[in-house]
Amino acid sequence: MTHTSHPAGNLLSLPPPRLAPQALARLAQTHWGVTGKLVPLTSERDLNHRLETGATNFTLKLSNSVEPAAMTRFQTAALQHVAACDPGLPTPHVVPARDGNLIIPLPEGALRLLSWCPGTPLAHLPRSAALATATGDALARLTLALKGFRDPAADHVLLWDIRRFALLKPLLPTLPAALQAEVTTFGAHFRDRIAPMLADLPTQIVHADFNPHNLLADAGDPTRITGILDFGDMVQTPRICDLAVAASYLVDPQDPASLLVPLVAAYNARLPLLPQEIALLPDLITARMLITLTLSGWRAARYPENADYILRNAPASRAGLDALRKTESAALLRSLHLACERSQT
Repeated sequence: MTHTSHPAGNLLSLPPPRLAPQALARLAQTHWGVTGKLVPLTSERDLNHRLETGATNFTLKLSNSVEPAAMTRFQTAALQHVAACDPGLPTPHVVPARDGNLIIPLPEGALRLLSWCPGTPLAHLPRSAALATATGDALARLTLALKGFRDPAADHVLLWDIRRFALLKPLLPTLPAALQAEVTTFGAHFRDRIAPMLADLPTQIVHADFNPHNLLADAGDPTRITGILDFGDMVQTPRICDLAVAASYLVDPQDPASLLVPLVAAYNARLPLLPQEIALLPDLITARMLITLTLSGWRAARYPENADYILRNAPASRAGLDALRKTESAALLRSLHLACERSQT
């Protein structure tokens, strides 16, 4: 199947694949020998189901048909690499099919079976400093586990990648005038100040989507992360961008530093940050929030039937962005630097 290329990339401009549950159930039985009830799961660009067998649960994941085979292999290899480097990290494990293959290519996309991670999405739990600390520690562990991972597909272009901020420009005419102005003004700042500094910072493959909907925790002990999901946005980029993504979802509108400080301190305690990385964090957080508002707004208008899911992070991004702009950046940076110094003592 061929599709016309779009400025946002085909993966962001096309809807998720479609395949009847009965057909998916037959495929699961044929290739993995498992049967059970399929429960649909929400997804931006893939077709995902929870497969309940009675004895255990799995995730049956059908990737978008326009996702290059190299990208699917990249994500699969990353999960295997992380499981080998840090077995205690609660990431899904790829289940081999009966013939030993990890990926089953289909006309509708690539089919994989993953182990199920139990827990409650952080988005449904009260935000707290303790939960921010757990998030920062989990992200640092994952980043360290991915540090030695290499893959030819890692340097692909994805608009969610903060360093690609300039590529949002073709989407601006579809946005409200006020947001267009925000993105345009910040884009000039990004080009002139942020991009040159990013070029000199440590770069590696990162998760790149550590948001509260992709993280699970034990409802009885919300500080225990039980699942790290969705490796579909992985990319090779300055590693500080990965922390900025996580931070962009933890800006308390009443007190931005209240969750950012424990998040960054916990990350730094396990994976020390360079002073230059800390200095860029507020700008990178702002960049990610603007990317979220731009891409979610554009996609929601394109696919109104999936708008609730696409826009799930937009209100928090808008509130956080407004709060961050009212916060004295020098004071926030002092708090972050001090927290990092203390986390190393």
